[in-house]
Amino acid sequence: MADRRNRGKTGRTGEHDRQGVFRRGGAPGRPDEFEKLYRSRESEQRTVGETRRLPSAGDVPPSRPRGPQRRTHGAGREYDGRGIRRRRQERRRRRATTTVVTVLVLLLVLPLGFYLYADSRLQRVDALLDYEGRPDGQPGTTYMVVGSDSRQGLSEEEMREMATGDAEGRRTDTIMVLYVPDEGDPTIVSVPRDSYVPLAVPGFGENKINASFAGAVCGTNEAGEEVCGGPAPLVETFERASGVHIDHYVEIGMGGFVDIVNAVGGVEMCPEEPMVDPKAGLDIEAGCQMMEGSTALGYVRTRATPRADLDRIARQREFFSALVQKASAPSTLFNPFQSVPLVLAGTDTFMVDEDDNLRHLAGMLLAMRGGTRTTAIPVGSTPTLEGAGSVVLWDEARSEEMFTAMRAGEPIPESAFQE
Repeated sequence: MADRRNRGKTGRTGEHDRQGVFRRGGAPGRPDEFEKLYRSRESEQRTVGETRRLPSAGDVPPSRPRGPQRRTHGAGREYDGRGIRRRRQERRRRRATTTVVTVLVLLLVLPLGFYLYADSRLQRVDALLDYEGRPDGQPGTTYMVVGSDSRQGLSEEEMREMATGDAEGRRTDTIMVLYVPDEGDPTIVSVPRDSYVPLAVPGFGENKINASFAGAVCGTNEAGEEVCGGPAPLVETFERASGVHIDHYVEIGMGGFVDIVNAVGGVEMCPEEPMVDPKAGLDIEAGCQMMEGSTALGYVRTRATPRADLDRIARQREFFSALVQKASAPSTLFNPFQSVPLVLAGTDTFMVDEDDNLRHLAGMLLAMRGGTRTTAIPVGSTPTLEGAGSVVLWDEARSEEMFTAMRAGEPIPESAFQE
C-alpha cells in the first residue's frame, strides 16, 4: 500500500508509492543481509574446467541385461497392496519350521520309544537278593551270564531240529562271569558247572554248583519257607564260595541263543578237529566255517571230546566272545536289518534281574568291544565222590588269587589263568 503522507516525494520512503515494489535500504550495489541468505555462494557460481556435455542418444551403448540381483537389507520391499506375497513367505517359513521340529521330535522320540518297548520285553526275576553275610559292592563290574537248557517257547519241531530233547524245567548248561575291572580288558571267567561247593539251598551241603539252579532241588529254611533252586540260590552259592559280589544277572535259553546267532548272520568258528555228536545234533568238519543257530547250539553243548565238560566250557567262552564281537561290530549296530532283529530276539528271550535294564545289557556288549580275555576258575582235581559223581575241585591258591583281584577291581593276574 502506498504511503499517502509521502505521495509524490522521492527518497527512502517515496519508492514505496509504486505498487508492488518492496525494498529494504542498504548500501548501493551491495546485497543486504536478507539477500545474503538466499544468494548462491561464489564457489557454486564458478565453473571448474570445461562444461560437461551429455552424449547424444546414438552414441550411448545398449544396456546389457543383468541377472537376478541378491536382495540386501537396504533393498526396498515390494508391496502388492493385498499382502499376498507376505502371506506366502510366512506360510513357507511355517512349513519349514514345522518340518524341522517334526524331524527333531522323531529323532528323539523314536529311539526312546523303541528303547522303552525293547526294555519292556525283557523277562525279569529276583536274582540278586540280599542275605546275611553277602559281600558288599566292590570296585569293577561283574555280570553272571547263565545259559539254561530251558525249552520254553520251543515247538516240538524246533526241539527236534535243535536236538534239545524234551526234558521239563530248566538246568544250567553254562555259567560264566564277565568281569570288567576298573582298568584293563574285561575277562570272561567260566565256572565249571560241576564245581563242588556249599549250596545256598537249605538242607543241602556241598554239591555241584549247577544243582543250586535246578528247580527240583528244594529245601526248607529256618522260617519254614520252601526254597528251591533258581537264579537267586545260584548267585548266592557263587558269592559265598568266591567272596565276589555279582552286580548284574543275565540268563538266556536255548531258543533265544539260536535266535541271536541267526540275527547276527552266524558266527565263524575254526575247530581243529571234526566233531560229531548225534545227541547235540552236531556234525561238522575241521576248519573255519560259519555256524548258524542250530549248529552253534550243538557246538557249545557237546561233550563228545576228550576232556568232556572242560573242553565244552572252553568252547563256550570262545563262542560267547566271538558272538559279542559280532553283535557289537559297527556293521551290525548301524545296520537296521540286523540290529533291530538282534534287539528284538535278545529282549524276547533274555531274563535279567529286577533292577537290570536294557542299558546294562548294552553296557555289557560295549565293555567287550575293545578285547576280552577268557579263562576259567583254576581246577585242582576232578575226583568222583559218593552221592555227587564226578566233580570239579577248585585250585585253592590260584582261585583265591583270582578272586582277590576281582574283589579289588584289579586285572586278574596271568598266574591265576586256567587254560
